[in-house]
Amino acid sequence: MYSSIVLEHFQNPHNQGVIPDADTMGQVGNPVCGDIMKLYLKFRESDKDKPVEQRIIEDIKFETLGCGAAIASTSMLTDLAKGKTVAEALKVTKQDVADALGGLPAVKVHCSILATEALEKAIEEYKNNLQLKK
Repeated sequence: MYSSIVLEHFQNPHNQGVIPDADTMGQVGNPVCGDIMKLYLKFRESDKDKPVEQRIIEDIKFETLGCGAAIASTSMLTDLAKGKTVAEALKVTKQDVADALGGLPAVKVHCSILATEALEKAIEEYKNNLQLKK
């Protein structure tokens, strides 16, 4: 049912945890399945004067309450986004996450969607907070 990559990311998630001084956090959930994902981002300090899209995601961590596919999807998303600019990270699609995991069963594809939505939400929150500071 699950690929060995999904099982690896479920059993040994990458970048799991909290960034206490995160620049932003995004949370999404699916009321149907009960999955909840929180994604924390920290941008490279030297990039603070650059446009948001050019800032590098220096650190990224997650907390996910959900099934194995949800945990694996969030873990893989963090691997795909870490070290990238905001613009590059926002190009990561649900299909990129699923493909990097060696595929997901059709009933679990929503997990890769939630992971990418958590990233989008965190970046949206960051941009909104920057606007409020102006």
